[in-house]
Amino acid sequence: MNENIFQKEYLCIVDGILDKKSGIIDLPIARKPGSIIERCVDFAGQPSRTIYEVIKEFENYSLVKCKLETGRTHQIRVHFSYIGHPLLGDTLYGQSSNLISRQALHSYMISFIHPVKKKEQCFTCPLPNDMKDLLM
Repeated sequence: MNENIFQKEYLCIVDGILDKKSGIIDLPIARKPGSIIERCVDFAGQPSRTIYEVIKEFENYSLVKCKLETGRTHQIRVHFSYIGHPLLGDTLYGQSSNLISRQALHSYMISFIHPVKKKEQCFTCPLPNDMKDLLM
């Protein structure tokens, strides 16, 4: 992802209203001590950058588009939890939600340069119904 050969973009629904409507979360991530699953912001960790933009705000949550410059495990979930806006339904980095029964995160677009044709390939996937229902 660092060389812009392969890009991924996500849509997520985060708890609350972000003060900054766009920006870069540039915080290093490492494995959480004592856990084989959880990650955390750790300044001795690996560089991790998430570019984000608020798409729409609701009463107490926001739809956010994220583009990864790095691809760390749980990167979006860790970054948004750290800044106080965990993903709705994320029981590992936030809390359960009565609005959705899973983390509100969706990989909606990937693009890459085809290795033979040398042309950009872009694929998108619509939001799943449980997330779509939150936006109506």
